[in-house]
Amino acid sequence: METRRKKRFIAGAVCPQCQSMDTMMLYMEHGVEKVECVRCGHHQSQAGKEVEAAGNGELIGVFKPE
Repeated sequence: METRRKKRFIAGAVCPQCQSMDTMMLYMEHGVEKVECVRCGHHQSQAGKEVEAAGNGELIGVFKPE
C-alpha cells in the first residue's frame, strides 16, 4: 500500500534544467527532502543533517528500521 506524500510548490523557484519558474514541488520521501520539476521531471534530494554529519561526506544513507 502506497502512502500519499504531501507536496508543496516553491514560489519563485526556477528549475535548473528547463529554467521554468514556479514548477518545482517539495516533498518528503523516507525522511529525505526531495524537489521535483513538474514540467521536465528533473529532481534533486537533500539528505537530513544527521546523514551529512554521520559520514563526513562519505556516507550513502542511514538505515532506520520501522
